[in-house]
Amino acid sequence: MEQRFDLVCRKAGELMNAGEVVYSPIAHCHPIAVRVGLPRNWEFWHKFDGEMLRCASEVRILRLPGWETSAGVKAERVIAQELGIPIKEIDP
Repeated sequence: MEQRFDLVCRKAGELMNAGEVVYSPIAHCHPIAVRVGLPRNWEFWHKFDGEMLRCASEVRILRLPGWETSAGVKAERVIAQELGIPIKEIDP
């Protein structure tokens, strides 16, 4: 999880440095979750992620090892599709 966190933060920073507005659930929430012991399961995060996705104009999925089996990524993809938000997969 820490390696994925680091890679996602680096990609988010790269996109932000290019002038894009970026919100990343893991980059923005992982430090809080670790410090106060929040659950790491999708059942806890689905409400929060769903609300954030409602504000998104696009969803980008960083294809890191394991992304295809991530319950959170799968669920976020479904939410984005239901909301009609374009989805783009990107390589690290």
